[in-house]
Amino acid sequence: MLAGCASDPDRYPSLAIRDFERVEGQFAVGGGIPSLPQPAAPAPATVARVGALLEEANQAHRSFLDSVSETERLLAAARGLDAESNLWSEAQVALAVLDTRRALVASRLADLDLLLADTSLAYEQLDEIEAARTAVEALTAEEDRILDGLIARSE
Repeated sequence: MLAGCASDPDRYPSLAIRDFERVEGQFAVGGGIPSLPQPAAPAPATVARVGALLEEANQAHRSFLDSVSETERLLAAARGLDAESNLWSEAQVALAVLDTRRALVASRLADLDLLLADTSLAYEQLDEIEAARTAVEALTAEEDRILDGLIARSE
């Protein structure tokens, strides 16, 4: 095998870089990226959908908040009872209902995320969707804090 590497250099071409393979000259650099056009205004259906999702999230949040005091009352009454108690079971069901109501708000957040992605791909303005998404995200965060506190008290 070594004999093949040391063979006659005139018999086989060199593997060194040849003159025409060397980089020469210069390439002209373009003027940069032209400015992009402004995104279009969102479609009326998109604006209506954002408003509807925000209203649905606010209604679900009000429903969540309305259920908190009853859940707190049941958890306080069930504190110290064992899992076979009816009152303990009612408190756990109330927590589950509260978690379900939280999921209603979170699902509106997911709908807004999807709408944001679709609108972005259509190259339309996102300001209204982003504002609604931020508002619903704040509602979800508040509900998470409340629910986490209730769950911690129930254990």
